[in-house]
Amino acid sequence: MIVGNLTRDPEMKALPSGQNVTSFSLATNRVWNDKDGNKQEAADYHNIIVFGKQAESVAKYLTKGSQALVEGRLQTRSWEKDGQKMYRTEIVADRVQFGSKKQDAAPAPAAKPAAATDTEMPEYPEEEINPEDIPF
Repeated sequence: MIVGNLTRDPEMKALPSGQNVTSFSLATNRVWNDKDGNKQEAADYHNIIVFGKQAESVAKYLTKGSQALVEGRLQTRSWEKDGQKMYRTEIVADRVQFGSKKQDAAPAPAAKPAAATDTEMPEYPEEEINPEDIPF
């Protein structure tokens, strides 16, 4: 599970099977004090992939800056490019919940994020996915 803000607008494409897949990135922030007591901040960036009806909802309702909570699993893909082995680790989302909108002020403490319209588990493609077929 991670909670963060989208770093770019979601991008929806279709697999050769016709199933929708949406990709987006989330930034998560960390704040801590170093050994000298100075405040330090860092951001981590996560690539997210979501399939099926949730892919459609994410593409329709989320934009750059939107807050989202993502539940899923890590997956590392590899492929050859110009004779060199390339790798990409991403989160394959089982569930995406929408958070407060980017133009909103801080959400009320008791507010819960609104769930995506489809709370069922996504329908993953049954065929083996070739990384070359993923259009981004």
